[in-house]
Amino acid sequence: MMDWLNNWNAALDDLELHLDGEIDLEKTGRIAGCTAYHFQRMFSYLAGVPLSEYVRRRRMTRAAADLQKGDKVLDVALRYGYESPTAFNRAFRAVHGIAPSAAKQECVRLKAFPRIRFKLVLKGDTEMEYQIVKKEAFRIVGFRTRIPKDQDESFRVVPEFWAETGPRLGELIPLMSPDMEGVLGVCTCHLEENFYYIAVASSEPVPAGLCEWTVPAATWAVFSGCGRLPMDIQNLQKRIVTEWLPDSGYEWAQAPDIEIYLDPPGVEDGRFQVWLPIVKNQ
Repeated sequence: MMDWLNNWNAALDDLELHLDGEIDLEKTGRIAGCTAYHFQRMFSYLAGVPLSEYVRRRRMTRAAADLQKGDKVLDVALRYGYESPTAFNRAFRAVHGIAPSAAKQECVRLKAFPRIRFKLVLKGDTEMEYQIVKKEAFRIVGFRTRIPKDQDESFRVVPEFWAETGPRLGELIPLMSPDMEGVLGVCTCHLEENFYYIAVASSEPVPAGLCEWTVPAATWAVFSGCGRLPMDIQNLQKRIVTEWLPDSGYEWAQAPDIEIYLDPPGVEDGRFQVWLPIVKNQ
């Protein structure tokens, strides 16, 4: 646990060093011990705020201090990645409620957002049941959409894709393999091109308009739950990465994340599983 905390705080240190330049999330993720995509996802769970919003607030906190020191508005805008004064003005107002030029005045009220530092908090009052499962590669068939690498944007795209695909989920049921039941949500966030599949495990021919993909062999931590969808599966995912993963002896593997919905499509209160790909800590 202490190694995990140290790695994450070192990643935040690296983030702070590059607020006035380009942030390399691949590098920051490596420091934390995960991919850039997983770093963004875990950060939002741990901090309770999307990474992009945290970075924006920290930059605007620094920008306000620079302006009060006498730096020019255009220089500060460029320093924190805004090529347009209009865009900088909009971002600054969203945080501080005033224009950047007004921040130079005496006695003006500004907001400061201190940097985050993670610390050990004892939890675990609610048990979590899981299994470690090794599974060979298997084929899936279904619908897919491209998702952005930006985690915040993907949080918007994926629910929209489910809403769009919902009326057609019945097409997947006849294709489902009896060896692996349920409708799957599969995120290929470990690849260069990220896709999200709504699919079933299947050995059937691919119908027109659908896609196929092979989920690679991997070791998974499988968590089961039931409750209202999608809220309760999202809560379980948050608990897995904030409570179980840091002290598990495992880290996120380079393999897809999988959600499995075990009840018929359209059920709001149902059974589900979350499959987290894992490898032993080095």
